[in-house]
Amino acid sequence: MINIPSLIQAQRNFFAKGATKSLSFRKEQLLRLKALLEENTQAIIEALKTDLNKPADQVVLAEISPLIHEIDYMLENLDRLAAPKDVESPETLSFFGTGEYHSQIIYEPYGVTLNISPWNYPIQLSISPIIGAIAAGNTVVLKPSEFTAATSALLNRLVAQYFVPEFFVVIEGDVAVNQALLAEKFDYIFFTGSVPVGRIVMAAASKHLTPVTLELGGKSPFIVDKSANLEQAAESLIFGKTFNSGQTCIAPDYLLIQQDVKAEFVAILKQKLQQKFGDNPFENYAKVVSERHYLRVKSFLNDGKIVAGGLFNDETHQMLMTVLDGVTWESPVMQDEIFGSVLPMLTFNGFDEAIERILAQPKPLALYCFTETEENATAVLSQVSFGGGAINSCFLHFFNHNLPFGGVGDSGMGSYHGDRSFYELSHEKAVVTRKIV
Repeated sequence: MINIPSLIQAQRNFFAKGATKSLSFRKEQLLRLKALLEENTQAIIEALKTDLNKPADQVVLAEISPLIHEIDYMLENLDRLAAPKDVESPETLSFFGTGEYHSQIIYEPYGVTLNISPWNYPIQLSISPIIGAIAAGNTVVLKPSEFTAATSALLNRLVAQYFVPEFFVVIEGDVAVNQALLAEKFDYIFFTGSVPVGRIVMAAASKHLTPVTLELGGKSPFIVDKSANLEQAAESLIFGKTFNSGQTCIAPDYLLIQQDVKAEFVAILKQKLQQKFGDNPFENYAKVVSERHYLRVKSFLNDGKIVAGGLFNDETHQMLMTVLDGVTWESPVMQDEIFGSVLPMLTFNGFDEAIERILAQPKPLALYCFTETEENATAVLSQVSFGGGAINSCFLHFFNHNLPFGGVGDSGMGSYHGDRSFYELSHEKAVVTRKIV
């Protein structure tokens, strides 16, 4: 068994030597990380096939390509991001003498960082925070999920092949290993997962006053009003809810549709589901990660009437996107994030009613609104707080590397991607320098 305290101390000693502060060192490690992904793409595809039956095109689109792009972005922009930023010195400084003052912000790494990553995107969500950590000059401990054992084992093997453990190491294990890691003092912690576990991580971090980034999720609404392009909305909803079998933190968690177009929209959904998947959809369809998770998602089928989808396979733990009617806001399926292919449907009459219902819930990680009414689009964006989302599309905000990614309130705190990814992992050191004579 790995001696966790000794490993963390070895990383702390390595960081204290100052090697990670060199921009050339950081760039070299980013290039190593890029090589790890590019040279082992087929092995990654095979591991994710084993763990999740994830289609190869989804692996490339959502697990590998965003990481390559993010690494390239950091390599191209690291000199700019790491450079001290000059800040205007106020006139009040003149009262402290007649010398000239230079104010600036200097970016320095925190030190030893920990990333506890989830099983739904076990490559992307393991590596993405680490890109920012490396770019900012930190060392990294990665704890991947035990639910995706093949991918976690592959990460362990590849990281050991491409990096020294004093800088970047993978520690496999179950909940007991998470607990052992969280008992130690880190300088920064990432966690992606459920709200209840996020609270545990934050409580553990608070004992050491360790800053955290939490990406948690929640019940993300998919709103369709009577002005919407219903075919476009149906295609986007199917894409967002079937991608990785709905096991995506930013997947639509419930459909909120205007009563006037409910029947027409359900008919379109049924037609498009049949066109896309046919009667035997599961050959190229991701499975639910474990029997326990599958049975949990399947139990929600009892909370309403199936009006679209409804196919499932108990042996392979696969379930086609299934729309439930007759659901209320008090139904069990509406109490927690579903994280699967079940989609409860609720209705509204006036658009104000839709906004009121969303505002009564915890702030979601994502929100999608389909409307051709400028007034309704403006109302959603100005009145509802959420981590990220889109008007008349689904998921696309995630694929724009220039946008931050993260939650608000119960859906998370902090963010990463792009410049935010670097600044999140850098401490801003404020400095005023009096002219040296």
